[in-house]
Amino acid sequence: MPRVLVIRLGALGDVVMSFAAFAAIRANHPGADITLLTTAPFADIGHRAPWFDRVEIDSRPSCWNLPGLWRLRRQLRGYDLVYDLQTSTRSSRYFWLAGRPPWSGIAAGCSSPHANPARDAMHTLERQREQLEMAGVTQFPTPDLSWLGGGGFDLPARFALLVPGAAPTRPRKRWPAEGFADLAARIHAGGIVPVVLGTVAEAPLAAIIREKCPAALDLTGRTSIAHIASLARRGKFAVGNDTGPMHLIAAVGCPCVVLFSADSDPALTAPRGPGGTWQTVLRVPDLADLPAERVAAALPGGH
Repeated sequence: MPRVLVIRLGALGDVVMSFAAFAAIRANHPGADITLLTTAPFADIGHRAPWFDRVEIDSRPSCWNLPGLWRLRRQLRGYDLVYDLQTSTRSSRYFWLAGRPPWSGIAAGCSSPHANPARDAMHTLERQREQLEMAGVTQFPTPDLSWLGGGGFDLPARFALLVPGAAPTRPRKRWPAEGFADLAARIHAGGIVPVVLGTVAEAPLAAIIREKCPAALDLTGRTSIAHIASLARRGKFAVGNDTGPMHLIAAVGCPCVVLFSADSDPALTAPRGPGGTWQTVLRVPDLADLPAERVAAALPGGH
């Protein structure tokens, strides 16, 4: 049985945008034993997804951590084919640790390079598809995400998701919480309950939103990846910054309005829906200048 390794280390949005590539690899290697190499936060996705037979966790050892590098070398050895979907400087070094097996990626000297000098100007979905095509992959089924979900909350029949957080190291990617608060009040006035998602660290953002719209529900720190997918399938729509949960929400088919500043480019990283459909994107140089009425006007049906 052929052994295939797929490398995708994170973050959440990156992993979600690789679902189409994962499905394509499985479709083109139906009888193979396929392993996902990822980081610990995304191991559960790998275990639950139908595309992999096993999951290996990359501890990302530093270059002076010799025992860690030796363990990683053992993890990388023995595969008949490797698809590097991370295509970073780090993952390209794994080509040599793996003993230079047949390899799809950008590592120097690999057998199936993604030889497009404009690859960095492509959206992740199109870039990965072209990479796989250059490696001989011919089948690209729409990913079945029915496995993604589980659990839930007792929520009103009509609700919408708000995702006010983003990477803490990139504050310019965040629309101010006051904007979300104003939007929440408008949404609630239209008969839809706003539901705020995020990590525990984003609870203060939810508090700002609820101060202006007490009817908003705060689920910060209470949702897993599976919960978010389940909520997205039931929600009327979602509004959020360029952050991982929005990729997940879009992927399962929830209509989204995604907010971008000049800090990131939606042409490269915008969340995409089933089959790669584009979501509504609002981009302004500085999100602090984005009025809530403009976001409300972009919502399905307008609010």
